[in-house]
Amino acid sequence: MRSILFIIILATCTISTIFSQEIVGAWNGILNTGTVTLPVVFHIEETENGYLTLMDSPNQGTKGVITTSTVLKKNILIINITKYFAIFKGKVKKNTIKGTFTQMGVSYDLILTRGEIIYRRPQDPQPPYPYISEEVQFENKSADITLAGTYTYPATGNNFPVAILISGSGAQNRDEEIFNHRPFHVLADYLSRYGIGVLRYDDRGTGASQGVYHTATLEDFTSDVAAALSYLHSRKEINPQKTGLIGHSEGASIAFMLAGKDTALAFIVSMAGATIKGDSLMKLQRYFISKAMNISDKNIMENEQLVETMNVLIQQHTADSVYNYPELFVDEIIPSKVKNNASTRNAYKNELIKLASPNMQSFLRYNPTEDLQKIKCPVLAINGEKDLQVPAAINLDNFGKCITSYLTVKEYSYLNHLFQRANTGLVSEYGMIEETIAPDVIRDIASWIQQVMNDF
Repeated sequence: MRSILFIIILATCTISTIFSQEIVGAWNGILNTGTVTLPVVFHIEETENGYLTLMDSPNQGTKGVITTSTVLKKNILIINITKYFAIFKGKVKKNTIKGTFTQMGVSYDLILTRGEIIYRRPQDPQPPYPYISEEVQFENKSADITLAGTYTYPATGNNFPVAILISGSGAQNRDEEIFNHRPFHVLADYLSRYGIGVLRYDDRGTGASQGVYHTATLEDFTSDVAAALSYLHSRKEINPQKTGLIGHSEGASIAFMLAGKDTALAFIVSMAGATIKGDSLMKLQRYFISKAMNISDKNIMENEQLVETMNVLIQQHTADSVYNYPELFVDEIIPSKVKNNASTRNAYKNELIKLASPNMQSFLRYNPTEDLQKIKCPVLAINGEKDLQVPAAINLDNFGKCITSYLTVKEYSYLNHLFQRANTGLVSEYGMIEETIAPDVIRDIASWIQQVMNDF
């Protein structure tokens, strides 16, 4: 689930005076920027050298960020965020800290209250489970790594359908955990209760799986799924002819890539899978997210110009050179007025590293059309109408142009990229929504798999 939006991250470390016991602990508040609302949590500790503050931005998937400096003078708390040109300044009064969060000269009211932000996740499965759940390991011999996951399947019988869950972009654990949601656990629980076996696993370099994630390409991830498929075929309780793939976002691209090579797959479920080339998808994503945030056309154009400049730079010097030696190329993209600012230079360097990484470059180059045309097994393609990361209309339309086999396409009203009921579809909503996956989506996936396995 590639995303471009990380608005705030914070900073802290030093000095103290009185009020120490009054500010030590967790403080949370809601930052309303006018376009998005972002919960923030400060964890303030007292050390021998003064205060140390860690910051969470749950809706951005940011946790435990060490801030730059924390100062308490009388009852005024100042948390400095130099790396992101931001500062929080507030007045401590019993169980509240009322102040302002200022970033790049723009100030927003921010009131902090004691405690963590507690999110309810009512769909999280709770044991005991009416199916068998095994912790498993399997080897990807071509990469010389071992991957770890959870295999759930019906407690009685055999010859049941089995699905491998493939996560979206970013290093994901077996539950595809994001913003304290665990969509793959929710999906696996329902499917296994419904009589369908499920293998979900930690991405390479994540959780209990070996390997390195950030240098891996789509081809590498495809070999991981192939290894998972080989493992399932070794299990006596399953029918290899009823084994399929469920891929979310980039995970669907990996499913398409494997299906283009392996004609033995029984089915594919594409959950917000892209059917257009990666660089075109990312451009659409940047546009739709920016418009949803009410960013001006001028700023959208400037951002696209920066992306184009970085792309040209990477093409001229090769992705490997830029990825391994980004500091040599920063001056070619950074505005002259801020090129001597160390924090800004570091931010631009990090963007170059991200764009030039083998992981990102393989995604940008991948065009799924050829693989989609090779697919012979039944395909269920679903998208949310409010998906800003993989816009539904254009991607769902392309399935019908490429796939001539058994194809079912469905667009869900009001659902976002995670298939939650949403207002705007912005990433900032993901953590605020209690729903992990809309129940009708899970039901549709389960009933469709059972249907096609009965028909075929």
